[in-house]
Amino acid sequence: MNQIKNILVVFGTRPEVIKLAPVILELRKHDGYNVIVCNTEQQKELSNQTLEYFGLKADLNLDCMRPNQSLAEVQSRILLGLEDVFSKNTIDATIVQGDTMTVLTGALVSFYHKVPVFHVEAGLRSYDIYEPFPEEVMRQMTSRVTQLHFAPTEKNKQALLAEGINEKKITVTGNTVIDALFCLSDDVISKSAKFFEEKNIKIDDKLVLITAHRRENHGERLDRIIKAIYDLATEYNDHKFVIPVHPNPNVKDKIHERLGALENVYLLSPLDYPYLVYLQKNAKLILTDSGGIQEEAPTFGCPTLVMRYETERQEGIEAGVSTLVGADYDKIMNLSKNILSKDKSQTRLKAKNPYGSGDTSKIIEKLIREYFSL
Repeated sequence: MNQIKNILVVFGTRPEVIKLAPVILELRKHDGYNVIVCNTEQQKELSNQTLEYFGLKADLNLDCMRPNQSLAEVQSRILLGLEDVFSKNTIDATIVQGDTMTVLTGALVSFYHKVPVFHVEAGLRSYDIYEPFPEEVMRQMTSRVTQLHFAPTEKNKQALLAEGINEKKITVTGNTVIDALFCLSDDVISKSAKFFEEKNIKIDDKLVLITAHRRENHGERLDRIIKAIYDLATEYNDHKFVIPVHPNPNVKDKIHERLGALENVYLLSPLDYPYLVYLQKNAKLILTDSGGIQEEAPTFGCPTLVMRYETERQEGIEAGVSTLVGADYDKIMNLSKNILSKDKSQTRLKAKNPYGSGDTSKIIEKLIREYFSL
């Protein structure tokens, strides 16, 4: 091989860790790369917790978050932290994933240093700059300075082409989130089962998994979502409603205040990655505003109601594995009842997961090797 390339992998949130861990592990199988793992710690506890599951540890931790920061403050702090990383290291390429503030700042600082950006999960679009907010704009802006676009689906590639991106820079790779699912060993699954047993949560065919955290759902939208959950849990009191509660106080306080008294609602701290996957695998119904869960749930055939008004993951909608319901109380209630009133065996979905087959990291490594002519 030629000279070893220093590849900076930047992330800050749990979803980024999940989707970049398979890429890091794949790159480290090859002698041509020195992989530098940098955690901006946008979600400090969640991201580091998930790294440990994959047997990884960040080389650099930037500790960029402070209480009640504005978006501009978060951006400036991460920008300056990454600027310091570039000033102290020779970087040959930067890998970012998705649509977070870390992605945009990682791309910007790389551009300022004329370092190529490789974007994992490129080309997702809702075309509404406020849905999801601020992620839609961050993703679009990142595309402008990216050298290699790793698009999960053909639809994502077409979106990039429509924006004038050179086709030679785009490859449909599938989504690394599916690679991550295949990392789950039988031992990890059995430990996940034990975790819920110890919390006295019996995992059976009447499990509803709920996650709600997105910024655009704060305020009145969250109020409507919580009311729907309360009414569903009251009506279907033989079902268990498990909610890993996001630590953001705008979400956490409301959920605990309004749902905490219901005996069949289980409010948990944010879950480690394999525990969340275990719930998806066993759930009868999922209510979520998460992007990652929209991609993972089809693997398990679980009906998923997406509590967003726009999604960049249209493939799941088109395949019939997920349904957009926004924060619409009536839609959430009616579609949930349609599923909860039936046996789990009657509601399983048989559609193929449209987001990948588990070999995306290998494809990405090959493309990077070709880029550097290694």
